[in-house]
Amino acid sequence: MAKATVIYGSTTGMTEAVAQRLAALLGCEAVNINAADASSLDADLLVLGTSTWGVGDLQDDWMGAGTALLEAADLSGKKVAAFGVGDSMGFADSFCDGVATLVELATGKGAANVGAFPAADYDGAVSSRVCAGDQFLGLPLDETNEADKTDARLEKWSAQLKATL
Repeated sequence: MAKATVIYGSTTGMTEAVAQRLAALLGCEAVNINAADASSLDADLLVLGTSTWGVGDLQDDWMGAGTALLEAADLSGKKVAAFGVGDSMGFADSFCDGVATLVELATGKGAANVGAFPAADYDGAVSSRVCAGDQFLGLPLDETNEADKTDARLEKWSAQLKATL
């Protein structure tokens, strides 16, 4: 049976809450990147979560040991999807750039990105690295301005991810 694991970093608890909700929808475990090790990557689908800080920076827990874990791994044959929490109105130019960073890191280690998400129903004028034409590289969430859309987006994305398993 194919296995998924959600691995996340969270400073304020917002990304952790989303990771827990997503793991419940996927029927898998959510692991904080601080508790992750090589065995945490033993899944067919890795769902990576981060918030974006500053101007496009990864969440602090991903810095150092978190990215080193991915950089040391051979992710060939694995699928990756990434989600992030950010502010699309106040930081449109760097909204969920952390998602793009995680996708680029994982695909650079051989994983296939299966987490693209349609950009059609987002209100913010988003022009960040997470945008790829009419879709995003992963699932960007705006709990500040569009929290009312999160549940529907998580349900749609989790169904998409389940179809890859």
